Amino acid sequence: MRPSFPLMMFAAGFGTRMGALTADRPKPMVPVAGRPLLDHALDVADAAHPARIALNLHYRGDQIARHLRPRRDIALSWERGRILETGGGLRAALPLLPQGPVLTLNTDAVWTGPNPLATLAAAWEGGRMGALLLLAPADRATGHRGPGDFALDGAGRIVRGGRFVYLGAGVIDPGALAGIPGPAFSLNRAWDRLIAQGRAFGIVHAGGWCDVGQPEGIALAEGMLAGG
Repeated sequence: MRPSFPLMMFAAGFGTRMGALTADRPKPMVPVAGRPLLDHALDVADAAHPARIALNLHYRGDQIARHLRPRRDIALSWERGRILETGGGLRAALPLLPQGPVLTLNTDAVWTGPNPLATLAAAWEGGRMGALLLLAPADRATGHRGPGDFALDGAGRIVRGGRFVYLGAGVIDPGALAGIPGPAFSLNRAWDRLIAQGRAFGIVHAGGWCDVGQPEGIALAEGMLAGG
């Protein structure tokens, strides 16, 4: 049996695209189908049985901390001075997680179909991969605006540009973060390094996904969850 991976969940963002909905709450606490977005993400996480969960906090993080107080199995990584973005946030949280490759998950989307984290863990090949991203064609990425992010070659490697959208879930070797300057940086910095090395891969999600980064995404997500 493949060993379980630790998981980093990102919940520190300001949620500015949500407008008034995040004036008094962090985006992960915005309700979708009667439950906070964060709880939908935790359903995904719990079903994948990660070895450990860490979650970063910044904007109105006290609300998330209170919501998670019954959960003793989640380590909170506070970004009190400044927001560290995805790469810096993961690097700051690494002492809270077991060593080895780390699953990552954004908390502003909902999913249907196969568990995205289980899909990533099953496809991970540490000998040749430095990162593995979960993707979907742009025409199946509900709530996404604009073109795709990546293309896939015949071996499953990713390059920038193309018809596939990154869905906010992946696996990364933390060694790819080494040497990136500054405390705050995006995971894109590490991915670009790995793309240049031929060690960044993608896999296509077989189910549904909806971005809830903007207010109109709420109704789209609720429709998807209801089978619409």
